[in-house]
Amino acid sequence: MTDYLSIIRQPIEQELQQFISLFNSSLTHADGTLEQALNYIRQRAGKRMRPMLILLTAKALGSVTESTHRAAVALELLHTASLVHDDIVDEASERRGQRSVNAVYDNKVAVLVGDYILSTALLSVCKTGRLDIVNYLSALGQTLSNGEILQLTSNGSEQISEQAYYDVIKQKTAALFEACCTMGALSVGASEEDVKAAAHFGQTLGIIFQIRDDIFDYFPSPQIGKPTGNDMLEGKLTLPAIHCVLESHDPEIMTLAQRVKSHEAAAADIQSLVDYTLSHGGIQYAEQQMHRLHSEALQYINERVGDTEVNQALTAYLDFCIQRNK
Repeated sequence: MTDYLSIIRQPIEQELQQFISLFNSSLTHADGTLEQALNYIRQRAGKRMRPMLILLTAKALGSVTESTHRAAVALELLHTASLVHDDIVDEASERRGQRSVNAVYDNKVAVLVGDYILSTALLSVCKTGRLDIVNYLSALGQTLSNGEILQLTSNGSEQISEQAYYDVIKQKTAALFEACCTMGALSVGASEEDVKAAAHFGQTLGIIFQIRDDIFDYFPSPQIGKPTGNDMLEGKLTLPAIHCVLESHDPEIMTLAQRVKSHEAAAADIQSLVDYTLSHGGIQYAEQQMHRLHSEALQYINERVGDTEVNQALTAYLDFCIQRNK
């Protein structure tokens, strides 16, 4: 398999190391319990997909600046805080195969750690010296919170539609990717047109990323860190199942889907809907939507990113989002 991550890092290797150093120093504290929790979070660092996207966007439209680094740190801190709080809301004991902060400590500690990280994000974004970036990150916090509430409302609603699914994605995962590209562009003083185009590219990436994540839920894998049907167990219907339910025109399938959304479904019911989705083209449909969005995003790269290395890196980023297996 293509080593996408190496290609992605190639033009920003030095800048990425600077980011990591700055991010780690931001998540440091002298207090015992807080430092232990922050250290646990630092050790769970992922692939740095969001910071890399900010750096690549900045490099595609100019040169990485101190404002770019501070914006990247602020966004990653905001994202980290949101994950800590999400796990509390979801009562999740694991995230990506590792114990969640609330599982290692408790909900009270996790809430306060999340609040501390959020406050640190606000301090970092102020250091960009860019009011437009400060305003954007502040609004992003509202968007992510609204997305969580919208998802909770959607899960409890009888409505089943692709539009409702995309509305949630756009205010959660896609909003973060959109923010990466927007803040990266703003940090180098890009034109309004370039900022808008970059934002749309980021949103498209985020939708692809989430659809791929949702597909994982239909196949058992210890690598991913959640069992098959876990989304349905939480009352969530994702794109593969939504498509199959709406296309079935079958009252029994619709009733089954409503039981899932209302948390009344037994394990056998969830497995039945998973099996129905797999046997009626749900995965294939979701993959078609990803590839449609892939073509749209690739057009942006080819038309607007002239630097060869950055062009290749962003293309690899796009391909990774759609090809990743965990």
